[in-house]
Amino acid sequence: MRLYRHRCCYQQKLNLTGTATVRRHYATKYTAKITSTSPTGRSLSAEVKPPQPLPTDTRGYALPRRELICKATHILLHQSPSATSDDAFSELSEYLTSLSISLTPFEASEILKSLNHPQLALQFFRFCPSLSPDFRHDSSTYTRLLLILSKPTSPKGLDLVRSILSELEECSKMRGNISMINILIGLFGYSEDLERCLGLLKKWDLKMNSYTYKCLLQAYLRSHDSSKAFDAYSEMRRRGYKLDIFSYNMLLDALAKHEKVDLAHKVFEDMKRKHCEPDEFTYTIMVRMTGKMGKADESLAFFQEMLSKGCTPNLIAYNTIIQALARSKMAEKAILIFSKMVENNSRPNEFTYSVILNVLIAEGQLGRLDAVVELSKKYMTKSIYAYLVRTLSKLGHASEAHRLFCNMWSFHEKGDRDSYMSMLESLCSAGKTTEAMDFLNKIHEKGITTDTFMYNTVFSALGRLKLIPHLLELYEKMKCNGPSPDIFTYNILISSFGRVGKVAEAVKFFEELENSDCKPDIISYNSLINCLGKNGDLDEAHMKFKEMQEKGLSPDVVTYSTLIECFGKTDKVEMACRLFDEMTVEGCYPNIVTYNILLDCLERCGRTAEAFDMYAKLRQQGLTPDSITYAVLDRLQSGSHRNIRVRRQSPITGWVVSPLR
Repeated sequence: MRLYRHRCCYQQKLNLTGTATVRRHYATKYTAKITSTSPTGRSLSAEVKPPQPLPTDTRGYALPRRELICKATHILLHQSPSATSDDAFSELSEYLTSLSISLTPFEASEILKSLNHPQLALQFFRFCPSLSPDFRHDSSTYTRLLLILSKPTSPKGLDLVRSILSELEECSKMRGNISMINILIGLFGYSEDLERCLGLLKKWDLKMNSYTYKCLLQAYLRSHDSSKAFDAYSEMRRRGYKLDIFSYNMLLDALAKHEKVDLAHKVFEDMKRKHCEPDEFTYTIMVRMTGKMGKADESLAFFQEMLSKGCTPNLIAYNTIIQALARSKMAEKAILIFSKMVENNSRPNEFTYSVILNVLIAEGQLGRLDAVVELSKKYMTKSIYAYLVRTLSKLGHASEAHRLFCNMWSFHEKGDRDSYMSMLESLCSAGKTTEAMDFLNKIHEKGITTDTFMYNTVFSALGRLKLIPHLLELYEKMKCNGPSPDIFTYNILISSFGRVGKVAEAVKFFEELENSDCKPDIISYNSLINCLGKNGDLDEAHMKFKEMQEKGLSPDVVTYSTLIECFGKTDKVEMACRLFDEMTVEGCYPNIVTYNILLDCLERCGRTAEAFDMYAKLRQQGLTPDSITYAVLDRLQSGSHRNIRVRRQSPITGWVVSPLR
């Protein structure tokens, strides 16, 4: 092979003024020529041209080869279903080898950007050095990879980033840039990882910029360390940087939540001096902070300043100032702000009404609720009415709840089932059964279909108050107009009639239950057994007890306790004790009520020793004696035959008890 060298000396070029500008080029071009000579003396020569140089931009930097990037991305992303990732990388290696070119770090960064898939990107990143011994990852490839791994969708993203962070710490030949530091700081809170990131900052001798400080401040805030965040802010301010409105609000919110009031005020004043105008969120933070401290006047001053700056309060801002005033029991000013809120067409929500409601109740001004409702009538939806009715009912203000409900009844053509159900429960809880029955009869006028649960609610109230005629009347109406009674209906009826001693009617309803689509459950049998036993028909009660066992229903602690009490009150102590033993054998553990019933039974029959043994069992089971237990023990120690009972120490409990007279 022989090499021929050609040198270009210089060339002249005239400029626009006519003067000659001389540019001298001392570039040397090489051409390779291969010559072969045959035995006959004839020679053959072939000239070999060097590969074309990489295209460069105006600054002389190599431009990425787009066709190469597209082809490499296509190979990695469009694999056949049967192919593995190793197959794709083998194909990519063959493609690059066939081109006789080396991949540049910038091109690798562009391919990573196109992949945009954490696991695949990391595989490609690890694969690149195997393409050429001269390939070295630089800041562009590391930055691109960190961006991909930092995405929330990246599985085990933080662990992968930590592995890259370890590489950067160990690598002495690669110097990163501030963008890499910003990405890393943005990922971690205040932890060992963050300290490692700051260590890289010193290792590479980089200077923090405004965005770096912002990332650092947010990292401290993510770790709920407002003190470190304020220190970062102070350092940032000393270097002449300033935050944007979003970061200022984050810092203020953290300081306010951690009750660092003085620092929050300092940041707020700095913010205004740095020509970063506070917005409605800034003022809302300050209003909330001062409101929690009970400084309602300061809260109101911040709110007025917000209005004077031209900020439009949103729902959160209004709710915050109303809550701040309510905390200080300034009902008048809270209602005034509420009226301004409505005037400015800001729709109140349930929280708004709950705050107003609570302050009116606390100040004894619940009568003003009607004015509040009237003031915001255009925003009073069925759900708001339902919420107020439910809340008033739970707080025991049944009359106000009913008045508000009547307002809703006349205002809305269609009803809201939840609010109607709340009103029905409120009337029943307050014992207003006449109004509840009337309400149940009229509810269909608002498009609400009465259901079994509504009837059962009224049945329970009537039974509890022993209003049997009304109970029968409502039951007959239910059978005529629907809905059909369910197991809960029958259980309520059996229990209600048993409570007033109407055994025949209770038995009748039990038989009706047996003949219906519903079948008696444990509660049905318990109610009937209680009715029969406590009204003198103990044999029938015991037969029902056996019947429920035959039907596969296991008696519970209520069943046994009821029968034990019935047998005990008729002086059939042996039967009561036998049931107690059967109960424990069947795995049904007695509770404190069961023990009290049996203790009382034994004490009345004069079986003192057995009673004390029963008390010992009670303590062994881990049950806590109540006042009834100690009253029975007191009678046992004082002796029922004594006319005068004295205070004495219990030999079992060690307590000094007073006998019940």
